[in-house]
Amino acid sequence: MELGFGSAFDAFREEVREFIKGHWPPADGNFKSHENERTFVIAAIERGYMHRSIPKAYGGSEQPSDIVKAEIIREELTKARAPSGRIPGNGLVVPTLLEWGTEEQKQKWIAPTLRGDIVWAQGFSEPNAGSDLASLRTRAELSADGSKWIINGQKIWTSHAHKATHMFCLVRTEPDAAKHAGISYILVDIRQPGVTVRPLVQMTRQKEFSEVFFDNVEAPADMLVGERGKGWNVTRSTLKHERSGIATMTWSLSMFRDLVKLAREVEYDGAPAIKNPRIREELAAIEGQLLSLTYSTYRATSHDVHDREIGAFQTMPKVYMTELAGRISKLARDIVENDFVDMGGERLKWIERFMISLSMSIAGGTSNIQRNIIAERSLGLPRDKTQGAPA
Repeated sequence: MELGFGSAFDAFREEVREFIKGHWPPADGNFKSHENERTFVIAAIERGYMHRSIPKAYGGSEQPSDIVKAEIIREELTKARAPSGRIPGNGLVVPTLLEWGTEEQKQKWIAPTLRGDIVWAQGFSEPNAGSDLASLRTRAELSADGSKWIINGQKIWTSHAHKATHMFCLVRTEPDAAKHAGISYILVDIRQPGVTVRPLVQMTRQKEFSEVFFDNVEAPADMLVGERGKGWNVTRSTLKHERSGIATMTWSLSMFRDLVKLAREVEYDGAPAIKNPRIREELAAIEGQLLSLTYSTYRATSHDVHDREIGAFQTMPKVYMTELAGRISKLARDIVENDFVDMGGERLKWIERFMISLSMSIAGGTSNIQRNIIAERSLGLPRDKTQGAPA
């Protein structure tokens, strides 16, 4: 089996490399500058290397579907640690707007979102509505003149809300409707009075999540995405992209590369850890899993591009990637042994990754819910009556 891309794409890969060398790292050496990242993303869009599937009318580069070129670009951006243009919430709202938004909404929101001028948070989970998302209670009422929505309620586990400018939010607009009905999908500016964002401090001391309170917060009537009371259908699109984002190969490939580097640097039983037979065996097993995910994803993407049915595979990568991330993080923990909790500097990221690998089993739909979906929809097994309706 030939798993390479072939000589026909060597010139394209060199072209991408030269572009990245010419634009990254930034001249001032500030890798984390928003303006430096924004400048790189804009240049990459103009060259057709980023946001390739988005029409130019909405700020994308509008390139023909080519999964090989897209993968070469992803590989080279990852190797150079260059900005990918992927901002978590933004990568969810754009495809949702492309599918459900009005022409006016697409024109207004997509281009600044791609550039990173607008940063979106996801307002779904609530204190009493996590996996059972349809139990949400945050409500929105249309003003008497029909010009705006008035929103009251609370969201929690809202990723990067303290850094966001806007939120795509699920609210109950028809309180007397059935559980999965009466929910609407509304865009909200969270920089306005009435919005309180309280970061939640994690055990890693980071503040990745927040709780958000709405007290008579306003959103123009035209910020409604899709039909009123039918936001559950819109939500399915967002969750589909969230799960595929968690299942993306980029993060897992980067983790594995760093894991091999760690195994070469750390001493284990008086020699580099990578020379230990048990650790080498586990590294090989992880790489096998990773290659399986990689090439299965290539195959699924190829089917998608040619409008062919992907089948049961589309429900599986999220669970698979969640378990793979956990396996990688646990091996890193075993390699450094008792020094794991005391790691500092560059290796501190392994503690963070270990914690994130635990949260991944919850984000985007818990692993147990995903297994139920696979069992029921793909394998045809009887419905688990203890669970709510799957998203």
